[in-house]
Amino acid sequence: MKNGWVTLEGTVDWQYQKNLAESSAKKLKGVLGVTNNIQVKPNVSPIEVKSKIEDALRRSAELDARRITVEADGSTVTLRGSVRAWAEREEAERQLGRGLG
Repeated sequence: MKNGWVTLEGTVDWQYQKNLAESSAKKLKGVLGVTNNIQVKPNVSPIEVKSKIEDALRRSAELDARRITVEADGSTVTLRGSVRAWAEREEAERQLGRGLG
Protein backbone atom coordinates (compact mmCIF):
# COMPACT_ATOMS: atom_id res chain seq x y z
CA MET A 1 0.00 0.00 0.00
CA LYS A 2 1.29 3.41 -0.92
CA ASN A 3 -0.43 6.59 0.28
CA GLY A 4 -3.59 4.62 0.99
CA TRP A 5 -3.70 3.08 -2.48
CA VAL A 6 -3.60 -0.72 -2.92
CA THR A 7 -2.67 -2.49 -6.15
CA LEU A 8 -3.91 -6.06 -6.59
CA GLU A 9 -2.08 -8.42 -8.96
CA GLY A 10 -2.19 -12.10 -9.83
CA THR A 11 -4.60 -14.49 -11.51
CA VAL A 12 -7.89 -16.11 -10.50
CA ASP A 13 -10.22 -18.61 -12.16
CA TRP A 14 -13.45 -16.62 -11.85
CA GLN A 15 -14.58 -12.99 -12.08
CA TYR A 16 -16.32 -13.19 -8.70
CA GLN A 17 -12.92 -13.94 -7.10
CA LYS A 18 -11.44 -10.79 -8.62
CA ASN A 19 -14.43 -8.75 -7.41
CA LEU A 20 -14.24 -10.26 -3.92
CA ALA A 21 -10.53 -9.46 -3.61
CA GLU A 22 -11.21 -5.84 -4.52
CA SER A 23 -14.16 -5.43 -2.18
CA SER A 24 -12.18 -7.03 0.66
CA ALA A 25 -9.21 -4.73 0.08
CA LYS A 26 -11.48 -1.66 0.11
CA LYS A 27 -12.64 -2.59 3.63
CA LEU A 28 -9.13 -2.49 5.10
CA LYS A 29 -8.36 0.38 7.45
CA GLY A 30 -6.40 3.14 5.75
CA VAL A 31 -7.25 2.10 2.18
CA LEU A 32 -8.35 5.05 0.07
CA GLY A 33 -8.50 3.27 -3.28
CA VAL A 34 -7.77 0.03 -5.13
CA THR A 35 -6.23 -0.66 -8.52
CA ASN A 36 -7.38 -4.14 -9.49
CA ASN A 37 -4.91 -5.65 -11.97
CA ILE A 38 -5.95 -9.24 -11.22
CA GLN A 39 -6.35 -11.28 -14.41
CA VAL A 40 -9.18 -13.79 -14.83
CA LYS A 41 -7.88 -16.94 -16.48
CA PRO A 42 -10.33 -19.86 -16.22
CA ASN A 43 -8.87 -23.34 -15.89
CA VAL A 44 -11.81 -25.04 -17.59
CA SER A 45 -12.46 -25.48 -21.27
CA PRO A 46 -15.42 -23.78 -22.97
CA ILE A 47 -16.84 -27.25 -23.75
CA GLU A 48 -16.80 -28.17 -20.03
CA VAL A 49 -18.51 -24.91 -19.09
CA LYS A 50 -21.17 -25.38 -21.78
CA SER A 51 -21.87 -28.94 -20.60
CA LYS A 52 -22.13 -27.96 -16.93
CA ILE A 53 -24.55 -25.13 -17.69
CA GLU A 54 -26.71 -27.34 -19.90
CA ASP A 55 -26.84 -29.96 -17.11
CA ALA A 56 -27.82 -27.30 -14.55
CA LEU A 57 -30.59 -26.03 -16.86
CA ARG A 58 -31.95 -29.57 -17.34
CA ARG A 59 -31.99 -30.17 -13.57
CA SER A 60 -34.10 -27.09 -12.95
CA ALA A 61 -37.76 -28.03 -12.63
CA GLU A 62 -38.72 -24.38 -13.20
CA LEU A 63 -37.32 -24.20 -16.75
CA ASP A 64 -38.06 -25.77 -20.10
CA ALA A 65 -34.38 -26.33 -20.97
CA ARG A 66 -35.26 -27.25 -24.58
CA ARG A 67 -36.09 -23.58 -25.19
CA ILE A 68 -32.63 -22.36 -24.13
CA THR A 69 -29.34 -22.96 -25.91
CA VAL A 70 -25.89 -22.48 -24.44
CA GLU A 71 -22.98 -21.15 -26.48
CA ALA A 72 -19.41 -21.02 -25.19
CA ASP A 73 -16.68 -19.05 -26.93
CA GLY A 74 -13.47 -18.74 -24.97
CA SER A 75 -14.36 -17.19 -21.63
CA THR A 76 -17.77 -15.94 -22.84
CA VAL A 77 -20.92 -17.98 -22.24
CA THR A 78 -24.18 -16.92 -23.88
CA LEU A 79 -27.66 -18.23 -23.18
CA ARG A 80 -30.13 -17.83 -26.08
CA GLY A 81 -33.78 -18.67 -26.33
CA SER A 82 -37.10 -17.64 -24.94
CA VAL A 83 -38.81 -17.99 -21.61
CA ARG A 84 -42.46 -17.65 -20.65
CA ALA A 85 -41.95 -15.29 -17.73
CA TRP A 86 -39.35 -13.02 -16.10
CA ALA A 87 -39.03 -15.56 -13.26
CA GLU A 88 -37.83 -18.17 -15.78
CA ARG A 89 -35.19 -15.75 -17.03
CA GLU A 90 -33.97 -15.21 -13.47
CA GLU A 91 -33.93 -18.98 -12.92
CA ALA A 92 -31.84 -19.43 -16.09
CA GLU A 93 -29.36 -16.86 -14.75
CA ARG A 94 -29.20 -18.72 -11.41
CA GLN A 95 -28.53 -21.98 -13.23
CA LEU A 96 -25.82 -20.28 -15.28
CA GLY A 97 -24.08 -19.39 -12.01
CA ARG A 98 -24.47 -22.94 -10.70
CA GLY A 99 -23.04 -24.36 -13.89
CA LEU A 100 -19.99 -22.12 -13.59
CA GLY A 101 -19.44 -22.75 -9.88
